[in-house]
Amino acid sequence: MGRGGRTKDRSDGPERKCIATGEVHPKYGLIRFVVGPDNQVVPDILGKLPGRGIYVSAERAALEKAGKKGAFARAAKQQVLVPDGLADEVESQIARRVVELISLARKSGAAVAGYEKVKDWLSKEYAEVLIQASDGSGRGKSKLSTPHFGSYIGWLTTEELGAAFGRQTVIHSALASGGLTQRVVEEAQRLKGVRKNTAAGAARKEQKAT
Repeated sequence: MGRGGRTKDRSDGPERKCIATGEVHPKYGLIRFVVGPDNQVVPDILGKLPGRGIYVSAERAALEKAGKKGAFARAAKQQVLVPDGLADEVESQIARRVVELISLARKSGAAVAGYEKVKDWLSKEYAEVLIQASDGSGRGKSKLSTPHFGSYIGWLTTEELGAAFGRQTVIHSALASGGLTQRVVEEAQRLKGVRKNTAAGAARKEQKAT
């Protein structure tokens, strides 16, 4: 992914079928689950837990449907325990993963926070992704635009962004192109799908290359 370029297309990667919708999607757009030793369904956000993978689309409606309609038991071919609040737990784990990735990008020099720094990166066409807190001031956020051929993330909270930068709160941040940036965008897209209170304006502002 070059400077100012689009996020690398991974549509030709491995695909799996969602047990709730029956639709086939790239693996990075799904949530993997495994059945633990106690027969409880466990989300595997990193995709590394041992066991046969069970996949659900990264959408809250699909997660809730899978938990209520016995889809996990059918996929596992055994009786399983689906914990209460499974969709909320998935949301929480993915949010933590996004924060961790942004923090790693910051430590490598590929992420900045603060209105002036973000504005500077945007003006120099160094920013690949604009990230703005869902609960930040709309007036302030409207003064910054998504990078051309870049991506917009607008459904993290000020506290979540703050955690990524070692601060109490952050409203504006940006990512440069690099190895972690695509992973941040992909995980953020999964979070957007499962987040209960995704900001309504985020989807309207998101501007991706077509």
